[in-house]
Amino acid sequence: MLCGNMLGLLAKTMALPVVARSGRLLKPVLAARVPGRCLLRQEVLPKLPVPPLQQTCERYLAVLEPIVSEEELQHTRQLVEEFARAGGVGERLQKGLERRARKTDNWLSEWWLQTAYLEFRMPVAVYSSPGVVLPRQEFQDRQGQMRYAAKLIAGVLDFKSMIDSDTLPLESLGGKSLCMNQYYHVLSSCRIPGTKRDSVVNYSTSKTPPTHVTVVHNFQFFTLDVYNSDGSPLTVDQIYMQLEKIWNSSLQTNKEPVGILTSQHRNTWGKAYASLIKDKTNKESVRAIQKSIFTVCLDAPMPRVSDELYRSRVAMQMLHGGGSRWNSGNRWFDKTLQFIIGEDGSCGLIYEHAAAEGPPIMSLVDHVVNYTKKSEMVRSPMIPLPMPQKLRFNITPEIKKDIEKAKQNMNIMVHDLDMKAIMFSHFGKNVPKLHKMSPDAFIQMALQLAYFRMYHICCSTYESASLRMYRLGRTDTIRSTSIDSLRFVQAMDDPSKSNTEKVEMLEKAVRAHRLYTDMAIHGQAIDRHLLGLKLQAIEDLTSMPEMFMDTAYAVALHYNLSTSQVPAKTDCVMCFGPMVPDGYGVCYNPMEEHINFSVSAFNSCAETNANKLASGLEEALLDMRDLLEQTTKAKL
Repeated sequence: MLCGNMLGLLAKTMALPVVARSGRLLKPVLAARVPGRCLLRQEVLPKLPVPPLQQTCERYLAVLEPIVSEEELQHTRQLVEEFARAGGVGERLQKGLERRARKTDNWLSEWWLQTAYLEFRMPVAVYSSPGVVLPRQEFQDRQGQMRYAAKLIAGVLDFKSMIDSDTLPLESLGGKSLCMNQYYHVLSSCRIPGTKRDSVVNYSTSKTPPTHVTVVHNFQFFTLDVYNSDGSPLTVDQIYMQLEKIWNSSLQTNKEPVGILTSQHRNTWGKAYASLIKDKTNKESVRAIQKSIFTVCLDAPMPRVSDELYRSRVAMQMLHGGGSRWNSGNRWFDKTLQFIIGEDGSCGLIYEHAAAEGPPIMSLVDHVVNYTKKSEMVRSPMIPLPMPQKLRFNITPEIKKDIEKAKQNMNIMVHDLDMKAIMFSHFGKNVPKLHKMSPDAFIQMALQLAYFRMYHICCSTYESASLRMYRLGRTDTIRSTSIDSLRFVQAMDDPSKSNTEKVEMLEKAVRAHRLYTDMAIHGQAIDRHLLGLKLQAIEDLTSMPEMFMDTAYAVALHYNLSTSQVPAKTDCVMCFGPMVPDGYGVCYNPMEEHINFSVSAFNSCAETNANKLASGLEEALLDMRDLLEQTTKAKL
């Protein structure tokens, strides 16, 4: 199902930086409110380096060691030597990359946007767009739902005012400034489908930036102006009154779910889109959605589940809406940012990945969640506000057929996605830190152990690392599987190994992970460099080097574990689908005393099971803690 385009497949989580906003590593540095300071700061950020060719080739072979056979490794070694030899094809491609780096702000960013996102043809729902599960709210009725939605809209507008006035808290990592560019692409932007490749439009920089949000309820879309004529944002009370009007104008539940078209395979949606916007009314309605600052989805209640399954159910609601019978038509999946608020207190968001990674989204989430907790002091003057505008669609028999097909395909995706979202309550960052270990590396080793116990082998593991130290930086890959992680997972259940030996191996594996992480955030990892060399070969119209046609390269890019640490101050968790048909998507937010996890898999694969891996992960974490505690006690 997903195997066709390995470059496209890289899109899944590539964008959720690993070290951002966690503990001491990243802290907002509040600066004086000087207009244009983000832009000025961009200019002084260094350019993304092109790593040395020999270094990448050596590290590539080291990465393969735990995941391919000795025989395959020998074969690949010969291909790599041939590729990297003096005066060879690798050297020529490297020079081409270095030329590109000199001429552009970032040699990777445009290529990455195209190959990882805009040329990716699988649906964005489930296969690309991450969701975020926010803490459950207390309300159980439509008044509570709309009151919360009104506060949430006001909170996003408050965050937007910092973007517009260029007063966002500047971020740094280890004393080095981070690129803030992504923050300027999250609001008032949208992905536009094409039949072969998509594009992204950002309306925030237009002469007349948008002043409305889109609200969708019972599959019906409305534009809601959120600013008064003097440019001041509407108050929470005013927004609430406008949402009441929207609710009362959309009580019918038999409307065609036009939004479900956006969940289709991109080529299919591209064709349906061209047909949809032939009609003038439809085109105007679609443009209004695309131009809006963001979208708010007022969802119908979902089937009730036990408290234990609640988080998993909400994670699926965020990723796909639950199917055509429920809320999958209550979305515009191309919209960069969609907040989802259910009548039953469930809430969260889904975002389209082309524009940004996790940390800018989580900064916005933290700001908005804090804003919704504030008590409302301002009572609004009762100025009559214009009726929010309902967006009309003329549904031709052809469009009706496209909608029916989209419903069927969405329901197949819904049945295929296996998702487990849990709160691991035994400990959080506190335990690894007590033992002077990186919490992220500790969790990654637990994942390696859980996977090894299930399958008795190691697999190619993707963990996303931020390149925001560099101008227009996106992400690279932390390769969590190493020869050291393999030795640790093999030793952990080996009765012939002493606890002291096991701890030493764990410490070594954690150090190796930290080293690779550090290398990745400084632009010295291998994955984007290898991709760049491959794309340079395509651009130069030279025959594809054998190294890239090798089975080992395909194995290296087949990420059975696609993972990301996305920390937030809010007690929430991000979730996404697996990157490959027989893989898992694992995301986590480590809090001080607990860890929020999400684990996804596909039901169509008999070998994978999200529930089993999630349980295995909990067990691995507890076993690793016990190992450390027993060994520490034994030393006393």
